[in-house]
Amino acid sequence: MAKPLIQLKDVTRHYVNGEVVTRALRGVSFDIKAGEFIAIMGPSGSGKSTLMHIMGFLDSLTNGSYIFDGRSVPGLSDDALAKMRQDKVGFVFQSFNLLQKSTVLNNVLLPTVYGGLPKAERIKRAKRSIKAVSLEHRSDHYSNQLSGGEKQRVAIARALVNDPTIIFADEPTGNLDTKTGELILELLAELNEQGHTIVMVTHEEEAAEYASRIVRMRDGMLESDTSNGHRRRGGYKK
Repeated sequence: MAKPLIQLKDVTRHYVNGEVVTRALRGVSFDIKAGEFIAIMGPSGSGKSTLMHIMGFLDSLTNGSYIFDGRSVPGLSDDALAKMRQDKVGFVFQSFNLLQKSTVLNNVLLPTVYGGLPKAERIKRAKRSIKAVSLEHRSDHYSNQLSGGEKQRVAIARALVNDPTIIFADEPTGNLDTKTGELILELLAELNEQGHTIVMVTHEEEAAEYASRIVRMRDGMLESDTSNGHRRRGGYKK
């Protein structure tokens, strides 16, 4: 049997500010298999974003074990973590995080800059990712000329460009209206059905319906971990 892509065991994260200790995570344990679509839910302060940042190598745990694709993460050098972020992970954020005065193509190209690939190959990959989110007709437009939904599709294309092992989406529909948000969720579900592993942080029950599994957090601890037998399937039309 294949080992899980992610294995978390008794993970804690404490932030210390003078004499004040904030316990963001309090012994979290669970596994993620390749090909899953997981929604992490919980109220503000529950630890869901902290957990995602640790899994995505943006933050470090205080105690516990984190194994990613067979490799123990705690103790890795900054360079090794940067390499894993570059090669293994794609990020999609609520605020899109696009360069406003750059074109769609150049925004999607950004993660390829440090990969050492020839420019022609980088452009080929970027165009392939843009096609995957049906934005070929907007490749030469600047991101400040796009709608919110288009910006998030650019962000997803950027997350895909290095063919990551996993995509982390942090409140990907938080700045979108209901209809546009549904289109983004359908796109994520479609990508999952194509084999991409997706972990999405959300506070929206409707968004979590697209996931195959729902992990609920409260007060830095795992409250529940359930399979979603009634998940909504991707119906994104290219």
